[in-house]
Amino acid sequence: MMNRCSKALLTAAIALFASLAAFGNMTDYGSNFAFVQHVLRMDSIFPAATIKYRAIDSVWVHHAAYLVIIALEVLTAILCWAGAWRLFQNRNAPALEFNRRKHMAIAGLTLGCLLWLVGFITIGGEWFGMWMSEHWNGVPSAFRFFMMTGMVLIYVAQRDDEIA
Repeated sequence: MMNRCSKALLTAAIALFASLAAFGNMTDYGSNFAFVQHVLRMDSIFPAATIKYRAIDSVWVHHAAYLVIIALEVLTAILCWAGAWRLFQNRNAPALEFNRRKHMAIAGLTLGCLLWLVGFITIGGEWFGMWMSEHWNGVPSAFRFFMMTGMVLIYVAQRDDEIA
């Protein structure tokens, strides 16, 4: 039963993280919006970079991208909170039932992984060259978020046996 409680608690920890990330982005919209703008404008990457044609200067696109990030953080949080609750509620259930109740947690954890891997590392980091920015490089943080969420996802997704 300790493994099952551990899976519920770690899923809840990711839910808390995603909740705080979303809350921070909503309550400090301007500061965090500036990050998105600089990344999309590509105004702080290497001066000689030949990928600057990818830059987006449209403010409405900046807002739309930022709102998508916030929405995905909120959805990640909701799915992980619900998933953690389901895992905890079913901690004493037969293994087959406990394993069936993981889908919400797995969905939330997967969405979180996709947000940080695709949204930040792939699109922000590679497409918009965020890694070249001395001041607006979120790749290391996104990698940490992806790894911690991914590790919890792998752990939660492992099949559980009957409680001895």
